[in-house]
Amino acid sequence: MNASRTAPNPRTAPREFLEHLYRVAVERALPLASMGPHLPKPPKGRTLVLGAGKAGGSMAQALEALWPADAPLSGLVVTRYGHIPPRPEGLAQRIELVEAAHPVPDAAGEKAAARILALTEGLTADDLVLCLISGGGSSVLTLPAEGLTLEDKQRVNQQLLESGAGIGEMNCVRKHLSRIKGGRLAAACAPAQVVTLTISDVPGDDPAIIASGPTVPDASTCADALAILGRYRIEVPAGVRAQLESGALETPKPADVVFKGHATHLIATPQQSLEAAAAAARAAGLEAHILSDEMEGESREVGKVHAALARAVALRGEPFAKPCVILSGGETTVTIRPRQPGQPKGRGGRAGEFCMGLAGALMGQPGVWALAADTDGIDGVEDNAGAFVTPDTLARAEAAGCKLAAHLDRNDAYGYFDAIGDLLVTGPTHTNVNDFRALLVL
Repeated sequence: MNASRTAPNPRTAPREFLEHLYRVAVERALPLASMGPHLPKPPKGRTLVLGAGKAGGSMAQALEALWPADAPLSGLVVTRYGHIPPRPEGLAQRIELVEAAHPVPDAAGEKAAARILALTEGLTADDLVLCLISGGGSSVLTLPAEGLTLEDKQRVNQQLLESGAGIGEMNCVRKHLSRIKGGRLAAACAPAQVVTLTISDVPGDDPAIIASGPTVPDASTCADALAILGRYRIEVPAGVRAQLESGALETPKPADVVFKGHATHLIATPQQSLEAAAAAARAAGLEAHILSDEMEGESREVGKVHAALARAVALRGEPFAKPCVILSGGETTVTIRPRQPGQPKGRGGRAGEFCMGLAGALMGQPGVWALAADTDGIDGVEDNAGAFVTPDTLARAEAAGCKLAAHLDRNDAYGYFDAIGDLLVTGPTHTNVNDFRALLVL
């Protein structure tokens, strides 16, 4: 992914310009450029690398490139299938990389998590554990709690994904149903020093939420997890529920001495990527406004709010003067609607759902173009990163026989934008700082 070329003219090539901003944002979040200042000195003992997440492959390669060649380095990192980047020529592999499923965990992720936990055995106070953590780690690093099977964990995870629960709620449950998340991996590393390098994909950049915080203290409780399960009517086996009710599945808390001397560094955040995109827009002669990097809520409804703002700018020049770019990030959610008998299954993710809500509320507003995409290059479980919205999106979709309301009813953003050639397909980007949204108002 290369954003170093000259930016396309936003007035004559608005779609290409929006894609350029996306690529600038993604490149800002690649680990090789940002990891170095956060690395500790090699220890007296050995250095063990453990990690999980969609950016795991690129983080491991960055560490291999930056760590002194004469200092021992070994370990295991698990990432999503298809997310290991090509190895740079001449870069020796010192860290093993394996792949597992996302967003619903599989046996490969369970095996990788068990291996990672086993690698912590025998560590001493002279040793250093470098933990490489990024979004997606909750799924690819799965080790079910006692009494919970992988099948149980898969069912609970799928129901959470379809419920509309926020990322903090989902990860609270995941932590308490795990033997490795919620600070448990760090506890297993004692008495070694633990340094966590993380790429944030969550609103607020809380390391305890990123990948369900395997190496940081957890302030949430078993009672919180039970409340979330009840709120979304998700069942767990009776034995597991009893453990939650008794507090037997409680996670290590902030005051726990096991975390003494540990360090956590955010090496890339959504805000940094949005600021990089804003700088690129200003370099092209446009004003740029970042609404927030912490937006949450139902994707289609967030799309409607963005549309109302863009229409106000386009029609009245308020609250921002045009031409301008409006940027936002965060992690919205999609509540899967029940299918009617005979209704085809919808495809799509948060970015596409946002774009459908946006397109409907813009109502063909002249002078407004938009792009919403996931910075990992994958919108949900599809092969696209996101989608474009143009002033003639609704008209072109109607001509192609696509009714927006019908596609919204079955959460079929992929089908809607694929029919008019408006999907953005990038392939895996090897990083993940969550949702990227850019609206261009001319």
